[in-house]
Amino acid sequence: MNASPPPKRPIVALTPGSRVRVHSAGPEEAALVSTGLFRGLVSIGGDNALAIELEGPPPEEKGMVRLVPVPAVLAVDILEAGKPEEEKRAEPAQSPGYFR
Repeated sequence: MNASPPPKRPIVALTPGSRVRVHSAGPEEAALVSTGLFRGLVSIGGDNALAIELEGPPPEEKGMVRLVPVPAVLAVDILEAGKPEEEKRAEPAQSPGYFR
């Protein structure tokens, strides 16, 4: 019997533009749930936080950006993965020369 190799699984990466649901420590014993687009990491006073653009409900939260401190994160559900940005390489500036 030939055992076929297991299918390759895609690499899991939390990329800006991913739709996520973040469960974080909330008041008292309750968890705070934030659902929306992951915008990236933000540094505040040396601590990192996830920036989540909320999609609501409630409607007044739609479009607000919630910063969730990384130590408060309990779980992150990636609902829809965003495409990783391609590495942008700047072309070296060409000095004007004798030949054009």
